[in-house]
Amino acid sequence: MYWHFKNKTGWMNDPNGLVWFKGKYHAFFQHYPYAPRWGQMHWGHAVSTDLLHWEEKEIALFPDQEYENSGGCFSGSAIVKDGRLYLFYTSVSGELGQTQSMAFSDDGETFIKYEGNPIIKESPLGDNTDFRDPKVFEYEGSYRMVVGAGIHNIGKILLFKSDDLISWDYVGEILSDAAFGSCIECPDLFPLEDRYVLMFSSIRSLPHRVCFATGDFDGERFIFDNEEEPFFPIETGPDFYAPQTFEAPDGRRIVIAWMYNWSRNTGAGRSQVGAFTIPRQLEFNMKDQLVMFPVEEACGLLKDESRFVTAENGRLKVIFEGKTIIDRPYRDEPDIMVLEDVGVVELFLNGGTETITTYIC
Repeated sequence: MYWHFKNKTGWMNDPNGLVWFKGKYHAFFQHYPYAPRWGQMHWGHAVSTDLLHWEEKEIALFPDQEYENSGGCFSGSAIVKDGRLYLFYTSVSGELGQTQSMAFSDDGETFIKYEGNPIIKESPLGDNTDFRDPKVFEYEGSYRMVVGAGIHNIGKILLFKSDDLISWDYVGEILSDAAFGSCIECPDLFPLEDRYVLMFSSIRSLPHRVCFATGDFDGERFIFDNEEEPFFPIETGPDFYAPQTFEAPDGRRIVIAWMYNWSRNTGAGRSQVGAFTIPRQLEFNMKDQLVMFPVEEACGLLKDESRFVTAENGRLKVIFEGKTIIDRPYRDEPDIMVLEDVGVVELFLNGGTETITTYIC
C-alpha cells in the first residue's frame, strides 16, 4: 500500500491514541508483533506529518505488568496536557479482568506507565469481563472518559469524569441497549460545529457495525437529536471498524478506522494483517447531514471511475479478480468518487453521505 498505513509484520487492528503532538500526527494501534493473528496485545506506533506517509516507530506499550498479564494492552486514546502526551488504554489481566490504565511521554517516543495503574480498577456494573476502550476528552476545563461495556447481553457506554486525568469518578450511562450486542466497543464522543457526535462500534452486525448519532452533551448526559431513530450509518462497507477521531491542529475532526474485519480468514503465507483507512474528515454538509470524506491531503487521490467499480442497471458493484465484493441496489444513481490503493477500494457516495470501504486483497 502507498497511502494507507499498515505495520511491517504481525497483526494490527484498532487505531488508538490518535493525536497531534510535537509537530507530528501520532497513531497507535492494537498489535501482536509475533504472528499475523490476534494475540496478547501491544500498542504499535506510527507518525506522520501529512496523514499520507507514515513511519512505523518502536512499540509504545508492551504487556509487561501484572495487570496486563492476560490479554495485554487493549484499545484506548490519547490527550495532551501541559505539554505531556497521555495514553489511556484497557489493561487485561487474569486476576482483575479489564481495567483502565495510563501511560505518559514527554517526547512522543518513550512511554512510562503510571505507577498507580490501573486508574479504574472496577467497572461500575460489577463485572470486569466487558469494560474497555477508554476515550478521553477535555470538557469545560475538566476531563471526561467514555468506556465501552456490557452486562447481561446489554451493550453500554459508561461516562467518567476527572480534574487531573488520574482520579476518575463514575457519572452514569450514556447509552444502554441490547440491540448493539453484549458489549459496545470503541465509543467516541466529540464536539462538531454546534453539537456533539456519539460514535461507537457494535459487535452485532445489526443495525450497523459502526453507529453515529448527533445531539447535545452537558457534561453528564448525551441528549439525542432524534430520540425515535437516533442512530444512522455512514460507512456501509465490510472493512471499517473501531474508528476513532481526533482534532487536527487546524480544527478539523479527523477519523481513522481499522480496515479489515473479524470474519476474514488470515490466509496461509501472510506475515502481516490489517491496515488503516484513509484519514477522513467529519463535517455537516449543506443539508445538515453528517458526512465523511477524505482529508484534503488525500483528495488528489480521488477519481470518478474505477475498473473495480460499476454502477449500472440499478446495481452498484465492486468486483476484484472476478469476485463480487459489493453488490448493492440503488434507487437514484449515486455520485461516486473512488480512492484506490494496492488491495484497497474506498467509495465516497454523494459527497460522503455514504462510504464503502473494501480491503480486497
